[in-house]
Amino acid sequence: MTAAAQAISADDLSGRLAVPGPGDELKDLGDTIDGLLHRLETAFGAQRRFAASASHELRTPLTMMRTSLDVATAKPGPIPAELTVLAGKLREGLDQADRLVENLLLLARAQHGASDGREPVSLGPLIAGAIDARAGLIASMSLDMRHAPGAGPLVTGNPVLLAQMTANLIDNAVRHNHPGGWIRTRIARDGPAVRLLVENGGPLLDPGEVATLTKPFRRLGTDRTRSAVGTGLGLSIADAIAAAHGGTLRLYARPEGGLQAVIDLPAAMATRPPAQPAMAGGAR
Repeated sequence: MTAAAQAISADDLSGRLAVPGPGDELKDLGDTIDGLLHRLETAFGAQRRFAASASHELRTPLTMMRTSLDVATAKPGPIPAELTVLAGKLREGLDQADRLVENLLLLARAQHGASDGREPVSLGPLIAGAIDARAGLIASMSLDMRHAPGAGPLVTGNPVLLAQMTANLIDNAVRHNHPGGWIRTRIARDGPAVRLLVENGGPLLDPGEVATLTKPFRRLGTDRTRSAVGTGLGLSIADAIAAAHGGTLRLYARPEGGLQAVIDLPAAMATRPPAQPAMAGGAR
């Protein structure tokens, strides 16, 4: 019973103790725990389905508002300057809402698990792709970006979700940095795990607050998050994807300033060439 209970986690509540034998106290206890697990599984599933459904439903009114705005600003004749300014602000708000909806969908998918499409994946090319996709922003901030090239050790997982996880970590390191700052990444085998480390310079952070950054919508002030472009879900999504792959995400405030993000994922032996997924856009 103890071994069976330890094998059940929040990411997979489908297991049951299924205690055999006569109807004694131990079987009654096992059946009670199985009933509790069933109710928890139902509640977790309902929560995730609601998040996904609500995000889908929000897309329709957002699309209607964007279309109405485009029609209003495309009418013939001169457009008042006030209307142009208002249209720009409305589009900025719609873009923010679109990012939030997409990120909520991704978070719901990651929390639901990543059992589909699992295959050997190398994290090295994913990190390199995420860096290349943000080369313009990195250059504009004059960041010293250092990443050791190479495929590195393999993990087993969904390549699209893992690409999103690495993209979110790079996004976080770039956007919450000082101009002229630095970013370091490292991938290495650590016993039975593959460890991905993303470290960046930046302002001094409160270690207690840093520990909450994997919770949805948690932020460390407007200077750090640049709330006009972020949704506060990037690290939550990375954490959920790591957990869905049997791994962990840990965050540490660096004593000199900035953040260290460490992801440990179970290592895998390659049975076929690692996947090379398309570069993922960051969830911010």
